[in-house]
Amino acid sequence: MAAITAALIKQVREDTGAGMMDVKKALTEAEGDVARAKEIIRAKGIQAAGKREGRSAQEGTIASRVVDVDGGQAGYAVELNSETDFVAKTPKFIEFANGVLDDAISADAKTADEVLSAKSDNGTVKESVEEAAALFGEHVKVGQVAKVEGPKVEIYAHKKSAEMPPSIVAMVATDEAGAAVAHEAALQISAMGAKWLSREDVPADVVESERRVATEKSQAEGKPEQIIPKIVEGRMNAFYKENVLLEQEYVKDTSKSVGDLFKQAGGKLLSFARIEVGKGDEK
Repeated sequence: MAAITAALIKQVREDTGAGMMDVKKALTEAEGDVARAKEIIRAKGIQAAGKREGRSAQEGTIASRVVDVDGGQAGYAVELNSETDFVAKTPKFIEFANGVLDDAISADAKTADEVLSAKSDNGTVKESVEEAAALFGEHVKVGQVAKVEGPKVEIYAHKKSAEMPPSIVAMVATDEAGAAVAHEAALQISAMGAKWLSREDVPADVVESERRVATEKSQAEGKPEQIIPKIVEGRMNAFYKENVLLEQEYVKDTSKSVGDLFKQAGGKLLSFARIEVGKGDEK
């Protein structure tokens, strides 16, 4: 059993928003397993509803572009972070972000590490970013990076206000027929933040964890044992409907799903990516 340290308690409190005693009890029950402790907190319904997301949120922008490639198109998006929105919205910062995107595309970079090692005018992107920090007087870094590819690619870049650069970018790869509704799908992704394309894409450990939480929550609510499996299936379906893109209700017509939207167009949604400024892992 792992020791229940103050650091462990702090980590779970920050991630769940639950009280100290609830966290300590959950960690004790989970024998120091952080992931299991979070499950216990969720199952008991004591996770704070209003916990802050993105505690390590940073300012910045996302540069994105669609380029033609053999057999179709590719969409690239690179997040560039600054400390303040004052710097993020300056023309020079936006110009620099687009330059980093140029280098990322030239290197066909798909990860932040690949972007940083890509060649630039001043050696590598990493070296250019370090020099930019001195220029802007703030810590500057490459954040999230994404690439999608298919016969057709659509990008939607969302600005939270007119004076700010894009803070959310959604990219969608479709077949030729799916391109007719690709923009609608990109708007959906930007607004609703799906995590996976289909049920089959949800990792097995995530499914197992969600099912365990749903079961324990039903038991804690005192539901009759014989109907718990049906309740669990209902909760799992709700989980998929919230997090799986093809099963989400289409925001402009909730009588249909995003999957229905593509079926009606006779096309397929092949892959997608969503980046939001400040929502990546802190490095």
